Amino acid sequence: MLMRSTSTLLAALLAVSLFSGCNKEKAPAAAATATTPTPAAAGEPSPDTVVATYGDGQKITYGDLNDRIKDQLANLDKQKYQLRKQGIDGLVVERLVQAEAKKRNMTEEQLIKAEVDDKVPQPPEAELKKMYDEAKERLPPGTTFEQVKPQIVDFLSGSKKQERAREFFAELKKGANVQITLPEPPRERKTVAATGAAKGPENAPITIVEFSDFQCPYCSRAIETVDQVLKAYPNQVRLVFRHFPLDFHAQAPKASEAALCAQDQGKFWEMHDKLFANQKALEVPALKGYAKELGLDTGKFDKCLDSGEKAAIVQADMADGKKVGVNGTPAFFINGVLLSGAQPFDEFKSVIDSELQAKK
Repeated sequence: MLMRSTSTLLAALLAVSLFSGCNKEKAPAAAATATTPTPAAAGEPSPDTVVATYGDGQKITYGDLNDRIKDQLANLDKQKYQLRKQGIDGLVVERLVQAEAKKRNMTEEQLIKAEVDDKVPQPPEAELKKMYDEAKERLPPGTTFEQVKPQIVDFLSGSKKQERAREFFAELKKGANVQITLPEPPRERKTVAATGAAKGPENAPITIVEFSDFQCPYCSRAIETVDQVLKAYPNQVRLVFRHFPLDFHAQAPKASEAALCAQDQGKFWEMHDKLFANQKALEVPALKGYAKELGLDTGKFDKCLDSGEKAAIVQADMADGKKVGVNGTPAFFINGVLLSGAQPFDEFKSVIDSELQAKK
């Protein structure tokens, strides 16, 4: 199989970062945040410029307009910064790959093949069959393992190749002592109640409040990164999970209730993992089946789920999320600083390290 070009691989990796959240537009999840008016940018009208008139000489100024849409403008500034930062990263990596290929007297494609493709072995047969068994019920009747094996190989290898590519690019950047000096917009800080199921020490200097949706694929994708964060900062970070089922994910609210019912029996995180591992099967009978698999008291669980007694908690979480501008998932507030979408580990690290440094 021909190796994808370096630029194609970079584009794929960047696309994963850009389209990293669930919302109605299926675009990057972004939360509106309040900000103070900023001076007019070069080429923009001054705040007192009249942009509309009405009635008997009443005026609307450019400053009035900006104040009306300040949340959206702040969000655009964050999105532009993120795009530029990812663009810089792409440019840096492309040039480092070009330089490394030249140094080794190879083409860029040969370098990527040697450092990525050739270092990712084909998944073992047992892993392939495990994935097939887990997905068998959702496949068309009569679909055999051999029929879908190539697609399973591509799926498992593809994610591992992306992971290896990131490692290789990180090695190149470390070796070249890359420093990103792009000015960052001011980080707005929100007050977010850290109530809900939690991991990590209660006295941790960093609290991450996650608003998530059990039916959102990007929320599932974020789990690995969040686990990486908790492992990297075992004594400094506490994670709190809050529920934010989106209105176009019909099964997500009941899934959140199921997690809360499991929490009553001390198995929130076990149910959390089970739900994210089975996002295509979140109907009520399936939820009750997962409770049985986890060894819960099914009588208590079923009564809890059927009664809808946890719906109020889910609604309260959603209301709190909306107050701080959450409109997509996942959304993370790191000591109140928003990180929106299934972002890579380095994005979490940047905010966490900045917060830890500020506490010294």
